[in-house]
Amino acid sequence: MVGQSLAKLFESRADDLYVGYGLKPRIVAVSDNGGMACDTAGLDCARLVRAKEQKGTVAAYSDGRGGGGSNGGGGGRTPDISSPTAAEMAEAVSGADVLVETTPSNYKDAEPGMTNITDAMKRRMHVVSVNKGPLALAFPSLNELAAYNRVMFRFSGTVGGGTPILDYAKNSLSGERITSFSGILNGTTNYILSAMAEGMSPKSALQDARKKGYVEADEALDLDGLDAAAKLVILANWVMGMKVTMPDVSCTGIRGVTSADIKRAARKNKVVKMTAACGNDALTVAPVAIPRDDPLCVNGTLNAISFTSEHSGTQTIIGRGAGGTETASAILRDLLYIRQGITSGAYG
Repeated sequence: MVGQSLAKLFESRADDLYVGYGLKPRIVAVSDNGGMACDTAGLDCARLVRAKEQKGTVAAYSDGRGGGGSNGGGGGRTPDISSPTAAEMAEAVSGADVLVETTPSNYKDAEPGMTNITDAMKRRMHVVSVNKGPLALAFPSLNELAAYNRVMFRFSGTVGGGTPILDYAKNSLSGERITSFSGILNGTTNYILSAMAEGMSPKSALQDARKKGYVEADEALDLDGLDAAAKLVILANWVMGMKVTMPDVSCTGIRGVTSADIKRAARKNKVVKMTAACGNDALTVAPVAIPRDDPLCVNGTLNAISFTSEHSGTQTIIGRGAGGTETASAILRDLLYIRQGITSGAYG
């Protein structure tokens, strides 16, 4: 979904990106579970999206399998398609400037994202990742690898989707020392807990979230707090300068939250929210009761995070969480940042 949204964004904003930023993105290779499409002259975004939507794989891009249209780029030659091996994909992108890594997050060994990212960095390619797995398990070493190879590593879409949480903390609060932060970083659990606060049972609230497509295929990522923990690790490293990974997080999900807990909190004019917090070098993810007038008391799938700094007090940013279009917009922000770094001469 993210890849399709990004291709659509490139297509719809082509003129704007070129006129406003001098950016004319060229997709030279794309892979999915069904295969790969590549053309060093550039793949046609609209045709690539049709192939995925109509045939379920980008491998349908050529031979008219992508819903008609001429071959993208290459003077009419047929782009290569195949079931991609690591070596084939590396060859296809050998001349590319940036790898955009969008494979699903895996919190066991971070593959295949980890290999994709490290191989790209070793080839002196800049990397934009929306895959939280590699960052959650190896953020410090990936940053070191990027620095060693003099490439940029950007990951705005890993936390908050289209809401610029990472950029806000790093740039808008620059010059300040952030001492702690806490937030609601998983929209799915926030939706479930919000529904329970309105009277739904835990089972019904979960079923409703599934019906609306909010719950991950592996529900443990949401319900057991793994997604929130991964985002917490990314924030702690990026914002606080810590060197931590997933095992450093004390994590409790929402499976144990009952209707009685919700009612007990309501009698105290509080609501139960699953928060991710960093303070006093401790990282925790757990459901807690917070006052109704707390800025973090947002409902539905919204995300919210409060940063407390040494002199400016506490500031809160609220916005929509993950989604195909929102995450694609975060990728575009990162690509523009990389473009600026390249044109300034800071990076080759």
